[in-house]
Amino acid sequence: MKAVLGLEDGDSVVGEGFGAEGSCAGELVFCTTMTGYMEALTDPSYNGQILMFTYPLIGNYGVDERNFQSDGVKALGCVVREICRSPSGGPPLDRFFEEHGLLGITGIDTRRLTIKCREKGTMRAALVLGSDDREQAVEMAREVPLITETDLIAEVTCREPYRIPGPGKRVAVLDLGLKRNQLVSMGNRGADLYVFPYDTPHDVVEACKPQALFISNGPGDPKRATASVECVKKFIGEVPIFGICFGNQITGLALGADTYKLKFGHRGVNQPVRYGDGSIYITTQNHGFVVDKETLPEGCVVSHTNVNDGTLEGFEDRDLSISCVQFHPEAHGGPLDTEEHYFGRMFRRIP
Repeated sequence: MKAVLGLEDGDSVVGEGFGAEGSCAGELVFCTTMTGYMEALTDPSYNGQILMFTYPLIGNYGVDERNFQSDGVKALGCVVREICRSPSGGPPLDRFFEEHGLLGITGIDTRRLTIKCREKGTMRAALVLGSDDREQAVEMAREVPLITETDLIAEVTCREPYRIPGPGKRVAVLDLGLKRNQLVSMGNRGADLYVFPYDTPHDVVEACKPQALFISNGPGDPKRATASVECVKKFIGEVPIFGICFGNQITGLALGADTYKLKFGHRGVNQPVRYGDGSIYITTQNHGFVVDKETLPEGCVVSHTNVNDGTLEGFEDRDLSISCVQFHPEAHGGPLDTEEHYFGRMFRRIP
């Protein structure tokens, strides 16, 4: 099946489509992971984005739905250099895409496109399956709204509150598009989890009498999550607050800090992060926005820093019992260096 990927700068590439005929348009982002491709594709943080893998062969162990981080693929489309059609494990990725009406393109030079994204920054793109009309794809890419102008959280948050009972600490969770392994990591520590949609008012969350508040990852620009920011503001000083990725940014905004968009973001399972004591962790990441560390209020300290570019990867306020990180300590597949480093410390700090 013919397929074409068009970019807003007028560039386009024709390849072989896998999945179903159709089209999508959104931000084109690249991920450096070699494994964990299904964890990435099902991460709700990729909502509104076309996901391009830099590793040249994707799908070599097939599809294992036990590793899904949500109820299905959340990325708009998938871009790969070569797709493995005879995997060693589960069903082939291309068959899965076809059965579920998903969009993918293979047989293109992902290295060239990645270099372009690093040089020019993240760009809008359109993926069309069943056609090789380059002009149409470019026009679609130029017409899609910027991600800073798009509300994406409502599409991936839970529809109604729910509870996952546990014998331990009661934790309220704001779901902005959370990954399942965050619930697993907290559940493994006995947490009694109350999960709420992203726009739940403070008084509704407070009614469950939480001992801590956790804010999840999610898609898009954190400045558009005004309801979540307002909810978190009212919990500051009441209970310990923890956040991962988008949750880190939401908490920063609630404290009065600022956020900004990175040129091409951090996405992969090999991002080096320096902790305050000088130790280095290899982390899994997926974000295009970051908290401006220069705008953190008095009392907040930078706890983690990205070794590659010096951007903020976590902050703490001991007096307010706030501890947030930008990376994903719960990530599977990916390095598990920070799973106990973050969640272990998190639960030790809940009174």
